[in-house]
Amino acid sequence: MNIKDLKVALVHDFLDQYGGAERVLEVLAEMFPKAPIFTLLYDKEKMSAQGGPALSWLNREIHTSFLQKFPKFWRQRKKWLLPFMPTAPETFNLRDFDLIITSSGAWSKGIVTRLNTVHISYLHSPMRFVWDSNEEYLQEKEGSKKIGFLARIVLNYIRVWDKVAADRPDYLISNSIHTQKRVKKYYGRESAVIYPPVNNNFQFPISNFQSNFNDQISNDGKNTKYFLVVSRLSAYKKIDKIIEAFNKLELPLLIVGEGAEEKNLKAIAGKNISFLVFQNEADLQKIYAGARAFIFANEDDFGIAPVEAMSRGVPVLALRKGGVLETVIEGKTGEFFNSNEPEIIADSVRRFIEKESNYDRETIKKRANEFSRKIFVENLEGFINKILNF
Repeated sequence: MNIKDLKVALVHDFLDQYGGAERVLEVLAEMFPKAPIFTLLYDKEKMSAQGGPALSWLNREIHTSFLQKFPKFWRQRKKWLLPFMPTAPETFNLRDFDLIITSSGAWSKGIVTRLNTVHISYLHSPMRFVWDSNEEYLQEKEGSKKIGFLARIVLNYIRVWDKVAADRPDYLISNSIHTQKRVKKYYGRESAVIYPPVNNNFQFPISNFQSNFNDQISNDGKNTKYFLVVSRLSAYKKIDKIIEAFNKLELPLLIVGEGAEEKNLKAIAGKNISFLVFQNEADLQKIYAGARAFIFANEDDFGIAPVEAMSRGVPVLALRKGGVLETVIEGKTGEFFNSNEPEIIADSVRRFIEKESNYDRETIKKRANEFSRKIFVENLEGFINKILNF
């Protein structure tokens, strides 16, 4: 028997926006083309517009949880569904599968399987909002003292569930050494490290795209090459700090993404800052290629977007925390700043500009190739073969 003979299922938290976790799922779907996908919520329209070149999940069997039956108004505001989230993955009927791979940033690792089913969970992160960012999350969700008290009760319940759920998979894989350490601390379990796949297979002309876009963000003909952010527009991503820095710098900044903070971020952005919603894969790769440097101001467990920027030869300016310490080589593929305060970010950009000519784009691309899809597939197949004794 080999992997192809197994009946496999894939489980993912949400399919309602296209980010780093969804890029991992896309490659898993390519590896197991017959595997159905189970997810708590699915927005086909958004995934169809934002997905990568393979669009692997759009033409296959997809099962959603009971949360999909809630009104669209609720589904688009997941925090209202938070008390129901732990139950949702537990209701999936997975009894017919030999191997289940969960792609989990929060919920999918909590599935319940039969005794003989092998469950591998690829962990993008232990839940930040109930572990190391608990207080920050509560401060962001401002409300009355009564609501704050109830929120703490809900978060404590979820924290207990999360620890129990993390014991259910037979094997854990972390997306970085940083995540591996957090998994050990919060779950008390060992995990293997397999870095996520970064798409470095791109072939397209970029000159026309750059010219047209630069005309949109610069009216004076100066500094037409933009700095770039690609991210979900969530508070924890600290994009407001980047905006404040570029308001001071008055340099062109392009922000690609959408999310709950979009309105607030646009309100504080100067005229030198432009926004685009998440683009299809082809246009996004062109946007990366046209950037002067990529800015990353939050602590992430891996951070696919900075490596994607590097795969186009773009230097990365990042907060000196988290997974970027494993991907960005200081002085060769990017620079670090020690705080995400706007003044510090702005100073980092100024220092980068002084030595910008020292960066070699081919060297940067070569580093990014160490995190390719091909390497991810080889490492994951090797891991599965080893645990199943194939």
